[in-house]
Amino acid sequence: MSREFDVVCLGGGVAGEAIAFGLQGSGLTLAVVERELVGGECPYWGCVPSKTLLRSAETLEESGRARVLAASRVEWNVDFPKVSTRVLWMARNLDDSRPAAAMEATGTTLVRGEGKLTDLHTVEVRGEQLVARRAVVIANGSTAAIPPIPGLDKVEFWTNRQAAIPRELPVSLAILGGGAIGVELGQAFARLGSRVTIIEAGPTFLGLEEPEAGAALRPHLEGEGVMVITGDPCVAVEPPLTGPPGERSTVVIHLKSGASVRADRLLVATGRRPNVEAWQGCGLAQTERGWLKVDPATLEAQPGVFGAGDVTGLGGFTHLAYYHGQIVARVADRERGVLIGATLVTPRAGEILGELVLAIKLGTPLKTLADVIHPFPAFNRVLGASLGELAEKAASRRSR
Repeated sequence: MSREFDVVCLGGGVAGEAIAFGLQGSGLTLAVVERELVGGECPYWGCVPSKTLLRSAETLEESGRARVLAASRVEWNVDFPKVSTRVLWMARNLDDSRPAAAMEATGTTLVRGEGKLTDLHTVEVRGEQLVARRAVVIANGSTAAIPPIPGLDKVEFWTNRQAAIPRELPVSLAILGGGAIGVELGQAFARLGSRVTIIEAGPTFLGLEEPEAGAALRPHLEGEGVMVITGDPCVAVEPPLTGPPGERSTVVIHLKSGASVRADRLLVATGRRPNVEAWQGCGLAQTERGWLKVDPATLEAQPGVFGAGDVTGLGGFTHLAYYHGQIVARVADRERGVLIGATLVTPRAGEILGELVLAIKLGTPLKTLADVIHPFPAFNRVLGASLGELAEKAASRRSR
C-alpha cells in the first residue's frame, strides 16, 4: 500500500510542527511520521520539564536567601511528590493529543509509527509507503549517547528522560557529563536535597560554552553542595550488590585516577547522538560526528531531501529546530514594512521591550524581525509569532 504527498516529514517534533504550520494553506499536501509523541523531546523529556524542575528548586533557594535579605527565620520541608506532579503536568502528562490535533488541524496527515527512509523519496511506516512528490524532510531528532563504559550496561541508570520527569528524589546522585544537561539537572537535584557529584572527563565542564562560563558557575555550584570532578573520566561502573528487599544499594563509579564515587542514582548525560537508524541506509552524507550533513543555509542534504532540527548537528535547541522548519516550509520572499510602535501588556514587558526599541530605532524591516530566532523557553518568544503576523499583513496590503 502506498500514498503520495507533496512533502513527507520524518519526525513530528518541533521542526515537524513548524513545517505543518508553515505549509498550512499553501496547497501542498504533507504527511508527518512520528513514532513517539508529537512535539518531540523538549516538551516531554527536555527543556520544559527540566526548567520546571529548576524553577521548583529555585524557589527554595530564593526562600533561603530571604534569611539574608529580609527575614530572621525561614523554614520549609521539601514536598517532592508535589514537585514531581507539577513537572509531569508541565510535560503534558506525556499526552500529545492536543498538539497532535493542532497539527492535523493544519491539514497535515499524521502517521503514527516507526518510519524508515527506504529511498530518497519514500518513507515506510508499518508496511505502508509514503511517497514524496516534492521533498522529504528528515527531522527525527537525537537521543542520549551512552558511552561504552564497562559495567554500565548492568546498571539501571537515568538519562535526561528519567531525570527530567523524576518520580523520586535520590539521596545521592552521580552525573556522568558536565555539559548543560548534567549541570542544570545536577543543580536542581542539589537544591532539592540530593548529594550531587558531577564527573566530567574533560579538563573543564561546560566545555561547549565559553571557558569563562564554567569558571564563573563552578564556585556557585560548589557553594550549593555540588561536587565537581574534572579531568578524571569514568573507566568502570560497578553494579549495586543485592541488598535487603525494597532497599536499593549504591552504584559505584570508578575513575581513572583510582578514586571512586558512590551514589544512590546514576545519570548519564554524556551528549546526544542522531537517530540515524531511520535514514542511514539511503546513502546520505554524515558529518564526522555522525549527524546528517546539510547545507547550513538551505538545509538541503541532497536535491529534494532536507534536514531539520537536532539531527543536523547544527545545534540542539528547540528554537533552532522551529526555525529550521520555517526555512524548509518557506516558499517565497515578500516585501515587508517596518515597525513604528509597540505596546506590551505582560509582567515581563521590560525584558522583552529592548528588541522592539532597537527595531524601531533602526527601522528594521518586519521581514528581518520575523526571521529572528527567539530562544525557548523564554518570554520574548511571543515576539516571533506576533511579528510574523504583522509581516504577513504588511505583505497582504502591498499585494492589493
